[in-house]
Amino acid sequence: MSQAERSFNFAFHGTLWASAYLALILAPLAVLLVGSVPPGTTFAWDFAVALGFSALSLMGSMFLLTARFQWTTRAFGIDIIYFFHRWVALIAFVLLLGHPVILLGVEPLLIEYLKPNAPWHMLAGAAALLAVILQVATSIWRKYIGLEYDTWRRLHALLAMTAIVLAVAHIVGVNYYIEAPWKHELWFAFAASWIVLMLYLRLVRPWRISRRPYRVADIKAERGDAWTLTLEPVGHAGLRFLPGQFVWLCLWHSALAMREHPFSISSSAEQPQRLSFTIKKLGDFTARLSQVTVGQAACLDGPFGAFSIDRYPGAPGYVFVAGGVGIAPILGMLKTLADRGDERPVWLFYAYKNLDYLTAYDQLQALQSRVKLNLVVILNDAPADWTGERGLLSEGILRRHLPDNYRDLEYFLCGPTVMTAAAERDLERMGISVRHIHTELFEMA
Repeated sequence: MSQAERSFNFAFHGTLWASAYLALILAPLAVLLVGSVPPGTTFAWDFAVALGFSALSLMGSMFLLTARFQWTTRAFGIDIIYFFHRWVALIAFVLLLGHPVILLGVEPLLIEYLKPNAPWHMLAGAAALLAVILQVATSIWRKYIGLEYDTWRRLHALLAMTAIVLAVAHIVGVNYYIEAPWKHELWFAFAASWIVLMLYLRLVRPWRISRRPYRVADIKAERGDAWTLTLEPVGHAGLRFLPGQFVWLCLWHSALAMREHPFSISSSAEQPQRLSFTIKKLGDFTARLSQVTVGQAACLDGPFGAFSIDRYPGAPGYVFVAGGVGIAPILGMLKTLADRGDERPVWLFYAYKNLDYLTAYDQLQALQSRVKLNLVVILNDAPADWTGERGLLSEGILRRHLPDNYRDLEYFLCGPTVMTAAAERDLERMGISVRHIHTELFEMA
C-alpha cells in the first residue's frame, strides 16, 4: 500500500469514527424531540434541562473512548483518544454543573430539593453531580494529593459508574421529558450499553488478556534510573505490532486487578517473540522494577498507538527528537530499521541533562554500525571535555545537523511536553509542514 493510500485509509477511518461518535452522543438528546414533547416553561428552563441530558450523553461516551477498541484508535492513536477524553470530560462537567445552576437561577425554591427529605430522584441527581465533582477533582489533582495511580484508576471507574446510574435514576424519577414508555426503554438501553462497555473493559478484556500470558525473560539496569524489561510469550506466537507502539503492562497482579500501566515497546517489531520495554523510575509501579525476577508472570494489552514510522513508509529518511525516557519508542523504531536492513538516513536528536543519565546511550552507539544513524546528543550539564552540543535543543542545533532536504523528512518527537512543544515550534519556523511532525503524548492520565 502506498503512502497516499495509507493516508486516505487513516482519513477515512477517522471520518467514520468521528461521525459515529457524534451520532452516538446526539442520539439520546434527539430522542427527546421525537414523538410527543411536553410543554416547556421558559427558554432558560428548557436550556438547563438540555444541558443535563447532553452532559449525561457525553459521560456515557467516556466508556467508549476508554474501551481500547482497535477500530476506534487506528486513525488517531490511543494517546490522542485519551487526550480527547480528558477534554470531553471537562466539557461534560461544565454542562452538568450548568444544569442545576441555571435551574436554581430560574426557580430559587428548587434548593428545597437538595435537603435530606427531598424526593429520592432529586437526591440521586445531587449525588450524581457530587460523584462527577469528585471524579474531576481527583483526576486533576491526583499527583498533588498523593493519590496512587492504581488506586485512582479504580476510584475513577467506580465514580463513573456511580454517576451514570444515579443520573439515569434522576431522569427516570423526574419522568417529564421521557414520559413516553418507548423513551423510557430507549434511555434504559443507552444506560445499559454504557454499563456493558464498562464491564467489557474491566472484566471481559482482562479475561481475554490473561489467556495470552508472558514471562519475564530478562531485566537489565540502564543509565538514568531506568530498566529494560524483556518478556517472552508463553504458549503463543507473541505480539505483532508497529515499531513505536505501546502496550499496557501488568506485573505482580492478575489482569482483572486494574493495575496495568502503559509503556512503549523498545524492541524491534521484527522480533515479536521477544518484547522489551525501557522504563524510567518515575512512580510507584516503576520504583518496583528492581524487584522483578526472571520467570515472573506478566500480561500485555495491545498494541496501541499511531506513533510509528510504518505509517509513513515512503519517507526518504526519518528524524527523531527524544528527551529522557522518551527514547523508548524511538529505540524500537531504530532497532526495527536495523533488522530490516533499511539504508535510509536517520537523525536522532537526544537531549538530556548529563551523560550519566542518558538512557540507552550504549544501545544507540551500537546501532550506529547497523543503521545510517546520525546521533546528536545535547547535554544541558555537559562535562568540560564534551565535544558535542550543549544546552537545550534549538533551531540552530537542528539546522546544523539536518540535510538540505530536511523538509521532506518525517519527524517523530517524544519526551517531556515542554521539550516537544518547543521542538514543534522550531520545526514549524523552519518551514516543516505539520503533516510531517508526529508527537507522542507522554502522559495519558
